[in-house]
Amino acid sequence: MKRINLLLICCLVCQLFFAIDAQAQMRRQIVSPEVHKDRTVTFRYNAPEATKAELSAQFLKENLPMTKDENGVWSVTTPPVAPDLYPYNFIIDQVTVNDPNNVLIFPNEKFKGSLVDVHGDTPPIYAVQDVPHGKISYRFYTSKTLNDTRPLVVYTPPGYDPNDKSKSYPVLYLIHGATDTHETWFKVGRVNFILDNLIAQGKAEPMIIVIPYANPRMTYTGKNIEGSPVDFTDELIKEVIPYTEKNYRVRTDADSRAIAGFSRGGSQTLNAGLGHPELFHYICPMAPAVNAQRVDESFKNGTYASVDVLKSNLKLLWLGCGTEDFLYEGAVGFAAKMDDLGVPYEKKYTPGGHTWMNCRIYLYEIAQKLFK
Repeated sequence: MKRINLLLICCLVCQLFFAIDAQAQMRRQIVSPEVHKDRTVTFRYNAPEATKAELSAQFLKENLPMTKDENGVWSVTTPPVAPDLYPYNFIIDQVTVNDPNNVLIFPNEKFKGSLVDVHGDTPPIYAVQDVPHGKISYRFYTSKTLNDTRPLVVYTPPGYDPNDKSKSYPVLYLIHGATDTHETWFKVGRVNFILDNLIAQGKAEPMIIVIPYANPRMTYTGKNIEGSPVDFTDELIKEVIPYTEKNYRVRTDADSRAIAGFSRGGSQTLNAGLGHPELFHYICPMAPAVNAQRVDESFKNGTYASVDVLKSNLKLLWLGCGTEDFLYEGAVGFAAKMDDLGVPYEKKYTPGGHTWMNCRIYLYEIAQKLFK
């Protein structure tokens, strides 16, 4: 009897192992996303116990329902998608999840999205091309201002040699949007590939790009720093710039220093840039969280320098925003205020909303205007 029971237990264990292995093999075989030649895209997600699944993507006006096959794999194939790099996620029984079969992740403090790259007939501006490539480095610095250890992502251009004292580079300080992180301009904005391509084409000056974690209230470990300001100006000027100038071969004059940012990072760009034109001669907000009233307040309370100082110092004030962006009205109001004050600026309004697809376009444009 004991022998029979032992055999039964062995059989049950083997069946369990086979079932686990079968599930593992099925997961390994799932391809998602699968971009087809006609630019339709198939998405798949393994959830046998789920009762409902949907695809949410930035190229969709509304979520697409997914269907489940006999193996418990949910899938949906989209209509043709315009070429670009898009965030997406799944909603499984009302829970938002990223795609476990996709290594391309959208870094963010709140939502956890994945990325799908739909190519067209010509390489996009962010494509990895056969050109010399710069280097992305993860660095950490000790901030006395925030009493915290903070992260940076730093792009150094092709040919950068930290030991070559005969050559130094201009710097672009690049700020992300609210709930994004120091990784978002790199992993979603593809700043390194855009600059690699422009530098290889002779369209952009070789430059160093410093991307800080610009949420002063959040630590790298995810803890909230109570009482920290939303504005990033002090941290940037007292901590990030000195760290950069100590550790990289950079030029330290205002003609060689630029600042740009998206959304909340756009308003942080304006506060730091227009507030300190003695430090930044190139200021490029993208869909900034600002409006004409806030501009008035910023001039009155001294957040921005005087109009005369801005006119005599700035090399470039550049504004970009999507016409469907929820911050578009504020951007238009900011531009109108600059017109009223006689502060020279350039602007680019593009179709689309508050998206990183637009940010890549803006970065591509401003990179060709900086440090000329």
